[in-house]
Amino acid sequence: SYRLEDFPGAMRLYRELAQSQVALENEVNDIRINGGATDAQLEWKRLGYLAQKRKPQREDLEAFETAYNAACGCIARGEFGQGEVLLKRAKGNGCSMYFISVSYFILPDLCLSLDDLPESEKSAELLPISVQQLYVLNALGKIDQAEALASEISLDEIPDLSTRQVAQINKLSAKTKPVNPFLAHRLFHSMAPLPANDRLFTFQADLKRQSNLALDLQSSKYTGVINSANMSLNKHSSPTISSNLNSISVVNAAAHAQNQLGRFGLKYILPLLDKRPNDVGLIVTIIHLYILTRNNGSAITVLESFFKRLEKSSGANDQDVRFAPGLVAILVSLYSIQGRRLQIRAELARAASYWRHKSKPSPHLLRAAGMSLVSSFNPEELSAAGEVFDTLQREDPKDRLATAGYVAAYATIDADKIDGKVEQLTPVSRLIADLDVDALEHAGIPQTAPAPGIDASRKSAGDEQATLVKKRKRKSRLPKDYDPEKTIDPDRWLPLKDRSSYRPKGKKGKQKAAASTQGGVAEKAVEGLNMAGSDGVAKASTTVISGPLKPKKKKPKK
Repeated sequence: SYRLEDFPGAMRLYRELAQSQVALENEVNDIRINGGATDAQLEWKRLGYLAQKRKPQREDLEAFETAYNAACGCIARGEFGQGEVLLKRAKGNGCSMYFISVSYFILPDLCLSLDDLPESEKSAELLPISVQQLYVLNALGKIDQAEALASEISLDEIPDLSTRQVAQINKLSAKTKPVNPFLAHRLFHSMAPLPANDRLFTFQADLKRQSNLALDLQSSKYTGVINSANMSLNKHSSPTISSNLNSISVVNAAAHAQNQLGRFGLKYILPLLDKRPNDVGLIVTIIHLYILTRNNGSAITVLESFFKRLEKSSGANDQDVRFAPGLVAILVSLYSIQGRRLQIRAELARAASYWRHKSKPSPHLLRAAGMSLVSSFNPEELSAAGEVFDTLQREDPKDRLATAGYVAAYATIDADKIDGKVEQLTPVSRLIADLDVDALEHAGIPQTAPAPGIDASRKSAGDEQATLVKKRKRKSRLPKDYDPEKTIDPDRWLPLKDRSSYRPKGKKGKQKAAASTQGGVAEKAVEGLNMAGSDGVAKASTTVISGPLKPKKKKPKK
């Protein structure tokens, strides 16, 4: 089941073995180690709610295998800092991977403290651990440490082909200086194919495919990236919340935009939305580009239109995508930027109402919805907040936040429901024991900055930079012979011949100046106007221009 990636089935088997009385004492430790490896794989499959343990415990630090498995789970959840600490702990205590060697190129560092292992076996076991540490250091942005560690890893000494391939990929990214993308592309594709009995897990293969597409983008192979991404996207229906497919969609959009950001990228990516209106990765990319251009209003419009399409859809999983916690969080964050509190409360209330009736609701979304609803004065919203916190209490009776929210929700609308709940909270006298009331009174009321409005959020990045950068005022420049007491000639900007002081030179110039009226009325024209008739109306004379009626014949050539 484990190798076939049926991790829920493998977890059920290990749970049954752990509860049975048949297991021998020396097998209990192996079952616990393999169960921890299965928990880590469930996290990579986004099925962490099925895992037995989701947080490292004290017993996980006692042996290198359990410390390694706990590090695997932290890395799968994105907790790289805690994963780095656990890997260092594993590297210091022992080393033998058992079932874990097939997990994600990770091994513990506890090998150094084992005296019964030869040095050759220790070094062989430490190599996969170093490869995993290299991945964590790259994810944490510690490129200097990652490059130093990569120089210590010898690919030829790694016997496992899949681990060797992962090590080669991680070494390509552990560079402080920019890498030639064409050389990196060549090294990436120079790796030998893996045999059928030593292949990568699905999440590893997905990450490798994404790395391949990223190198193609850096090498300006846009057409190849578009064709490869379209082949992968056309095999699956949309919408989906699969991280792998949405990542491929983002790479596809980047290839269409040829790695351009801002308005230039939107120019090429927006037409794709007409072809794939329910592509989550494409929609998130468009929203991100709108945010980069400070156009939050358009980003909200795109996401709201997508939600309306899903609400009208009758697909089986469309509503799960509609109320996906990540997408709801994006919309709530955009509303928060514009100070739209009512929309935030309404969106969180709808999402909480949907997930409360599911078998495994999202606790983070329910907490956010409950905290937003409990701040309302509406009895209906307070009742909804109480139901949300009640759901959280049933999931985790020790959740103090859920207990406090439950009390706050029903304190004003139904006080009978909080009997016995108030005693579970921390007493008020203990909460305010360290507060200085006089100091707070003298400090006054804190002033908070108002949230920016819609108009402020729509300002482009160029407009904001223009307001921030002060324009440099130039000093007025005056001629050398400038006299402030002397009046300036008003005709100084006119052409020379149009100035009042212009006097033509020569006989022809004077005759030409005399013939021109310079804007006045000729005397002969005035006399002709007065003599035209007794009524003072000028009679216009028509002039016919005669011309040849027939074309001239050409003279015959001699």
